[in-house]
Amino acid sequence: MASADHKQNIVSALSKHLSTLSLDPNSDKDIKSLCTEILNSSQKDNELVKWVEFANNFPVDSGASFKALGELNEDLSKKSVILGNGLKISAADIIVFASVHASVISLSNSDRNKLPHLLRWMDYIQIKGDVGDKFQTILLEKVQFEPPASKSVKKVEVESNIKKTESETKRASSSDADSKTKNSRGAKKAAADNQTSVEKKKLPEKVDEKDKDISVSLLKLQIGHIKKAWKHPSADSLLVEEIDVGEAKCRQVVSGLAKFCSPEQLTNRLVVLVTNMKPSKLRDVASEGMVLCASNEDHTVVEPLIAPEGAKVGECILFSGHDGKPEDVLNPKKKQFDKIAVNLFTDDKGIATFKGIPFMTSAGPCTSSIPRASIK
Repeated sequence: MASADHKQNIVSALSKHLSTLSLDPNSDKDIKSLCTEILNSSQKDNELVKWVEFANNFPVDSGASFKALGELNEDLSKKSVILGNGLKISAADIIVFASVHASVISLSNSDRNKLPHLLRWMDYIQIKGDVGDKFQTILLEKVQFEPPASKSVKKVEVESNIKKTESETKRASSSDADSKTKNSRGAKKAAADNQTSVEKKKLPEKVDEKDKDISVSLLKLQIGHIKKAWKHPSADSLLVEEIDVGEAKCRQVVSGLAKFCSPEQLTNRLVVLVTNMKPSKLRDVASEGMVLCASNEDHTVVEPLIAPEGAKVGECILFSGHDGKPEDVLNPKKKQFDKIAVNLFTDDKGIATFKGIPFMTSAGPCTSSIPRASIK
């Protein structure tokens, strides 16, 4: 049965989707009763009731929840959305999204790769659906698509110029020896010039102009000291940390590190923390930041970035040439962190960088034992 926070998230998302303000999420009623109360009679069909029951009974245990996510992934392999004509987001989509969000966001990359249809659907709902501000954005790596037509255009241009050059060369051969030599050189030069022209005419890759303005300076990265860490009460893959970043009160942060580090290994460790993430809840536990970690390609090795000895708790990470002011709070809808994260990686020596620029502290750069790793 769903917890109180789980129920409130579902009811809050559904109320936002339907612009309904009269529902009390603190009611003693279960999710099924509350959803029945908020939905009008035209929406109370058998299919909708089935998905409300799915949300109401969604398991808390990570093993059972992954099995349920697998079944949902299979169902979504045949359609774009849970109910409707394939385009419109329904109440069922919002209810199920809110019920599975915490489980999906705590999955490792390898587990997410096993659920492509589910992740595609989750990304569509978080972008197009109006679910309010309670749900942290799920970060996805998306492959940029280059239309095959662009390659065909390049090939046609090259072939056309080659034929043109061959024709000019044949005409030149009918002239006298001196003229032939001269024209042959001219033909070769024309071929070289034409090839250069083709290279210059290559179709440019599509670039979102807004993405050019995304700078690492929008992130507020600070050195944090983990005072203590413990296992998440309802998610085997998550740990909860109490982190000092030089503020009056320590921050509580939830991280998907349980499979890679023990609470004892994290305690008293210096880490790099994103401190201007929007506060959220992961499996009903509040989280006020993100511990940046390096991971290898198949996500089998993951570790928090290593702050250099002598780095000061609370100091901000600096990047040469990026002196902008950090956002007060990152906007999940603009996907600012997602756009910056694609350029965060460790170099051949394990130094943490943004586009090759080191993460610098007063005591030197932050590092990792994993070279050529992605950072998130």
